[in-house]
Amino acid sequence: MNIIVTDQGFGQDDWTLAYTTPDELADNSDAPALAIDLASDADPAVLAGKLDGIDMIRIDFPSFADGRGFTLARRLRLMGFNGRLRAKGHVIADQYAMARRSGFEEVEITPELAERQPWDQWKARATWQDHDYQNRLRGAV
Repeated sequence: MNIIVTDQGFGQDDWTLAYTTPDELADNSDAPALAIDLASDADPAVLAGKLDGIDMIRIDFPSFADGRGFTLARRLRLMGFNGRLRAKGHVIADQYAMARRSGFEEVEITPELAERQPWDQWKARATWQDHDYQNRLRGAV
């Protein structure tokens, strides 16, 4: 079972319902809780007008060198998505602050990655708000 990383530490996945794709969204729109799996090359515009009915969006990171998921997260937040936003796949501890800044609340990693990069490496980036240069420039920090 994969590990969920949040600012509080490593935890177990508490999402027990299935994920669907944007293509299947119309068929599952009456689900009590809806989660979408979004590929890194997806256009978030396919979810326009449907975000209120979605509880979680999980964005795939096929490689730690592929930063498209950060852009997707930011675009979804700017479109008004207020649900859970999860990065899944090849996200490393060094990228945690960027994940949080772009709108992700949690990161799903494999147990193998958690073993190679234990919580203390992620925790060093969990104070992401303290190092947000954009807010410092605006005088918000």
